[in-house]
Amino acid sequence: MASLLHLLSAASLCAGSAVIARPPVISVPGVPPTPGVPLEAFVSYSIEFSSFPDFAGNLSSPNVFSDNLLNNLGKLQGTKPYIRVGGNTQDYAVFNASQDVTEIGIVDPAKSPDYPTTLTIGPSYFESYQTWPGTKFIHGFNLGRNSTVARQGLIDSVAYACKALEGGKLLHWELGNEPDLFKTSSQGPVRPANWTEQDYVNEWLYWTREIKGALQDACPDLATNESYTFYAPSFAGTNNSLNPIVTWEDGIDTDKDIAIISTHNYISGAAVLGVTLQATLMNHTSNVVSIAKQLNESRLLAELSDSLQPNLPFIMGETNSLYNQGRPGLSNTFGAALWGVDFNLWCATNNISRVHMHQGTNYRYQAWQPIETDLESKGTKAPYYGSIAVAAFMGDIAKATPSIVNLPLANEEESAYAAYVDGKLARLIVVNMMSYNATDYNSNYTDDYPRPVERYSFQLSRASRGQVQLQRLMANGSDAISGVTFDGYSYNLELDNGMPVLLSNVTRGETARVGRNGRLSVNVPYSSAVIVHFGEKAAGYY
Repeated sequence: MASLLHLLSAASLCAGSAVIARPPVISVPGVPPTPGVPLEAFVSYSIEFSSFPDFAGNLSSPNVFSDNLLNNLGKLQGTKPYIRVGGNTQDYAVFNASQDVTEIGIVDPAKSPDYPTTLTIGPSYFESYQTWPGTKFIHGFNLGRNSTVARQGLIDSVAYACKALEGGKLLHWELGNEPDLFKTSSQGPVRPANWTEQDYVNEWLYWTREIKGALQDACPDLATNESYTFYAPSFAGTNNSLNPIVTWEDGIDTDKDIAIISTHNYISGAAVLGVTLQATLMNHTSNVVSIAKQLNESRLLAELSDSLQPNLPFIMGETNSLYNQGRPGLSNTFGAALWGVDFNLWCATNNISRVHMHQGTNYRYQAWQPIETDLESKGTKAPYYGSIAVAAFMGDIAKATPSIVNLPLANEEESAYAAYVDGKLARLIVVNMMSYNATDYNSNYTDDYPRPVERYSFQLSRASRGQVQLQRLMANGSDAISGVTFDGYSYNLELDNGMPVLLSNVTRGETARVGRNGRLSVNVPYSSAVIVHFGEKAAGYY
């Protein structure tokens, strides 16, 4: 709580700081030129398969804290985040119908210190799908382990999974996590070196048909052509041992059961030399370069649409800052929250239509820690606030789908986006990713170390004149891991179990005015973001 009490308002920061004007004036189109169009539940999550019971709880002890955090996002974007249950441990999980406990996992630190690489689950695992009302799920089936026991376990698990997901809880299925790494995984290869795209496709077709057969017996309503659908191919990237384009050419969608083209992305790795907060995460160019791989894949698939019909929504089915579960001091900071805002919105403006941010118990890049452990305290983490800001900028997609456009800025440490609704400008956001470390300058912001403030000026159409409302994403600095607020609200566990709490010591309700000449100027402190709302009440909790 002490860190919250030291958080100064944006207004006081501006008062004590030299304001730097950012030439030139940023031109905002009156109508959206070739925008990106997000899907419902654009802000969504991927949860590590072995960690899902920690995040969701079970019927006797549901994780209300997690559900509160999901509901907060649902109120802003109109739909609760969709939850993909998968990740590496999806392909380690062997189902045992006679196992009394939810899961038995063995962690081999030489393979991964963060999750079990030997894992069995029992029937009670599927209780976790029944603890978050109004949530839709993508359940990940194990493709990686191909022993006789594992394959029989896959088919045996279908009845338990489908019964738990009946009644509108199922969004799609998934079979296999990152099969393009099956030959090269650092946790141990699970396919031979000569395993090809066609081999993968053959396995995919065989087992998706077997799963459908098991569904027809256990849950026939989920086995119809309309309801039996998948996220696929769920590859780790475009430069690994299987080529996603060749996979489509080899017939992965022969049965027309793929509903969403899912790809994965990580900007860099936790142990990669030279990774820094400013150059790697708080850097728009870094995001552009990283996501270019997926955009090229999407373009190539579109070119094949006449012959292969893969003209399906293209999403990030799993992503976060740094693979290997993130690095302390980078992935868990407020700077990573700002990275998440820019990353998500760059995806949106380029028609990557949904983003599932990945997390797991004790992971450094997680949005929240769902339980208390000897490694990490239960609570809301800084990256969650990035998700909140993105959801607030998107608005209620269920009521009105926004069109998202990037507004190019001069420096790679900053970005801006516009959201249009019904062809009219509804919102702007500026993400200032220029580093300001609270630990370097202390949290009192004395005259000796004022926090720099940038003034951004926008040229708008005449239709946008009048008063606008501002919402700020703030913390004491880019290296802060606590004391984060959005629009004056905290979502901390200790305040109200993750529910929004308005703080009395943070300024909110700011307004600005668009002049008669269509000019709007907004001050944005280093390492912060601001949303500008036009002609609407800013989304929030009143």
